[in-house]
Order: sequence, then C-alpha cells, then structure tokens
Amino acid sequence: MKSIQEDIKTGNFKQAYLFYGEESYLKQQYKHNLIKALNPEGDTMNYTHYEGKNIDVKGLIDLCETMPFFADRRVLLLEDTGFFKNKCDELADYMKTLPEYVCMVFAETEVDKRSRMYKAVKSIGRVTEFVKQDEKTLMRWAAGILGKEGKKITQRDMELLLTKTGTDMGNLRMELEKLITYTYGRDIVSSSDIEAVCTTQTTNKIFDMVRAVTEKNQKKALDLYYDLLTLREPPMRILFLLAKQFRQLLLTKKMSAEGASQNDIASRLGVPSFVVRNIASCARSYSTETLEQAVADFVDAEEAVKTGRLGDVLSVELLIVKYSAG
Repeated sequence: MKSIQEDIKTGNFKQAYLFYGEESYLKQQYKHNLIKALNPEGDTMNYTHYEGKNIDVKGLIDLCETMPFFADRRVLLLEDTGFFKNKCDELADYMKTLPEYVCMVFAETEVDKRSRMYKAVKSIGRVTEFVKQDEKTLMRWAAGILGKEGKKITQRDMELLLTKTGTDMGNLRMELEKLITYTYGRDIVSSSDIEAVCTTQTTNKIFDMVRAVTEKNQKKALDLYYDLLTLREPPMRILFLLAKQFRQLLLTKKMSAEGASQNDIASRLGVPSFVVRNIASCARSYSTETLEQAVADFVDAEEAVKTGRLGDVLSVELLIVKYSAG
C-alpha cells in the first residue's frame, strides 16, 4: 500500500495495478485515490470503466490501441472481471506489449495467483492484497478518526464498539460518523453513546442471544430470537450462526483447559482477542460434554429441517429453550 501512495505522490505510475482481497473499504479507498490521481480533471474521453464478467476482450484491446485524445494517458478501470480466476490468455499476452500511454487498474474480489493474468500484471505493475485488519490496527484507525474530531474513547469502550460493528472497516467508519454527530459538543465518546446509536451486526446479535442462553435468561434469549425473525433473518441462517458460536464455545473451553493463551485461541477462532474473553466467559456456564452435545444437537436440528421433520422456526426455538433452561 505504501508503494501505491508513493506512486500517487510522485506521479510515477505503473502501467497496471491489481487490487484484491476481503477488505473492501480499503480496496475502494485506494482504487478511488489512484483513479483520481491518474485522471485528476475527470476526463471522460480518456477514462473507461468496465465491470462484470462479460467484457469484450477484443474491444478492450482495440481501445488500448487507441491513442488518448489531447491527454498523456488512457485510463481503464476494470472491476470484478473474473480475468484472474478464469482464463484470459488473449489479454495476458497483450499485457506484454501494452502501450506506454495505457494504465489499467483491476479491482477484484478473488484472484488465482497461478493465473497468467496475475503474473502478467505483476510483471509490469503492482499487485496489492487488502486483507482484514487486526483489532489493534482497527482501534488505532478508529481512534485516529475520532481524534481528528477532538474526541477521545477508552480502550474498553472501543472494544464495545467493535463487538457491535464487527471488523469491516466500511461498517466501522459509518458507525464512527454516527457517533461523531451524536456527541457533537462533547469530547468523550462513552459506552452509553455507543449503545444509543450504533447498530449491532446480526452475528453479534446472535452472540448476545448466546450470552442470554448461557446466563439462563430464557426470556431475553427468546426475545432476541424473535427480534431477529422480525428483521427477516432466515431461521436457518440463525441456526448456522448459533451452531458456529457453540462450536467456538467448545473449542475455547478445550483450548483454555490445555493452557492456550488468549491470542492463540483468537488466532484459531479467527476473532479479535478481546472477543475471546466474552466467549470464555460464556463457555464457563457449560461442561465440555454439554457443549459437545449442543454441537451435535445443532447438526441434528439442521437435518430435521431439511428432511421436513421439523419447522425451521421451531427447531431453533427448541434449542434455545433447551440450553437456556435453569
């Protein structure tokens, strides 16, 4: 990413760029900044945007062969083309003779590093993968955004924010904007502010439901379940996420018993380390045998729904009732 910033700063651009990866917010930001630097005047005559998997490759090559009109370069933005997953030998071969005035920017969700297109772009340009950011990076980034607005937040409250927003930077950015507006005239962002305005992601609503279950708060657990149904969350998706949470409870309990550190458990589960504290707290409410039985029950429930032996709404409700019983 630093190399892209350097290219933008110096104006020494490569002929091709490939952006890919799971972190869509960062990918969109860098794509936008690069295109703006390549085409600062918003020239529509020498800028072309392609999107989707049905691009006419021959027409694309013909456009590349067309000299820019009263400009130094012709800029092409190509998004989700599939060229880096499926074969596109004609374009891969053409990249070797790409005219100097052409700059191609590819933005893809998935790529195959063995593909000819990947190797072709890498040989003449820059390839950048945008991965999900770790919790410390997200916290620094979010604190920086709040800091620019003259606001402070404690680490504990920052953790609360991330438990609500998840680790998607785009979603986190939107919630930060809401907090900045909501706390206008104040310099502290508190937990009550976060609870008041931040939207809890579905996955985190599921965890709230799991916590209510482990606390044997059956009414709250069922109320949260009905809330999710009201939000049109499919019962089978809730069942899937609920099963995932119980698998995490089981794994956390086993790893903790083996002496694994919080960071090791977080790495294995693929969650921020502070989330492990909450999972471990919930796991203490059950024995290992009970959690193993719960995981098996979720598998049985899915099978019962698929075979028509049980309705999807009722199957989840029965599991919540069973594991929240006092």
